[in-house]
Amino acid sequence: MTTFVQLHMLVSYPPSNLNRDDLGRPKTAVMGGAQRIRVSSQSLKRAWRMSPVFDAGLAGHRGVRTKEMGTNIHRSFTTGLPLSAILNGDEGAAPAFAPLDEKRAREWGRAIAAVFGKLKEAKKGADGAKQPDSLEIEQLAHFSPEEIAAIEALVARSATEKTAPTDEDLKSLFRRHTAADIAMFGRMLAANPKFNTEAAVQVAHAITVHEAAVEDDFFTAVDDLNRGDEDVGAGHMGETEFAAGLFYLYVCIDRDLLVENLQGDEALAKASLASLLEAAATISPTGKQNSFGSRAYASYILAEKGSRQPRSLSVAFLSPVRDRDDLLGASIARLEETRAMMEKVYGPCCDETSALNAQTGEGTLSDMMTFVVE
Repeated sequence: MTTFVQLHMLVSYPPSNLNRDDLGRPKTAVMGGAQRIRVSSQSLKRAWRMSPVFDAGLAGHRGVRTKEMGTNIHRSFTTGLPLSAILNGDEGAAPAFAPLDEKRAREWGRAIAAVFGKLKEAKKGADGAKQPDSLEIEQLAHFSPEEIAAIEALVARSATEKTAPTDEDLKSLFRRHTAADIAMFGRMLAANPKFNTEAAVQVAHAITVHEAAVEDDFFTAVDDLNRGDEDVGAGHMGETEFAAGLFYLYVCIDRDLLVENLQGDEALAKASLASLLEAAATISPTGKQNSFGSRAYASYILAEKGSRQPRSLSVAFLSPVRDRDDLLGASIARLEETRAMMEKVYGPCCDETSALNAQTGEGTLSDMMTFVVE
């Protein structure tokens, strides 16, 4: 049977604007007839994937998501620098081969990039003249370390032998991979659906457990050299939006699918689970952090393991929590009571549980990581 790991978290953010809508305001959602502040799953996953936690725990097993791989391949051809050095910003790397001319570099770069997605059409200049053929693909593509290494090897071989990549060379670029971020969060390659990856981790949008409003902050900035001799006003005036709240976050992990996506590598799957838990508990989205300094750790985590069909406990907060004296305590109680009632009518949803409660000092992140990965 499939083994699921479910994480239920409560995280309190002070005034912040972690995840903005098209107007620059904190994202919202209506739930239970009340407006809530929302942080999208995309924002959360991006923050976790790019975090130092993933850097340390999954070194060598993280992919690169970009539209610009063709541009970087072209640059490798024209400079002779290894593709990996260019992607890592290592300008001082030693050239791996003699640079190619622009015509072949662009033509071969486009051929390789097109394997992973349809290329954008060339734009016309201000004078109506057609610009050089685009090297950029239309949609973001997630490249695994194995695929990047294969592209780098093909670039070096083509440049050294002065021969264009063959169809067989291009087909060989897709590889069975061990990119943990792709295994967890999936990828979709319209150009070659055979190499799509179904996400082993589902992340819900985080929402406040209580009704919340977006507020406006009018601010001014002072010109340091304005001594008030003539103009005593501010050097700049502006307005920004923010919100604060206690958020419920739900994550569901299909452990068996994660292992399958990682080519059966159990040790890497465990490292992925540990990194995911630590990142979800300690990493905040980066939006407006310099303005608000709103980094936060989870105040409460409930982890569940079992083979039954998973379920979110968001229904616990369908009616907004309104306890002004102890919002966190009331929310924890609401969550645990809802879980108990669900178990009463449906039977146990899991075989084992582990909890961390920073309000009471119960449990540790280390113990929960052990629970989740074993």
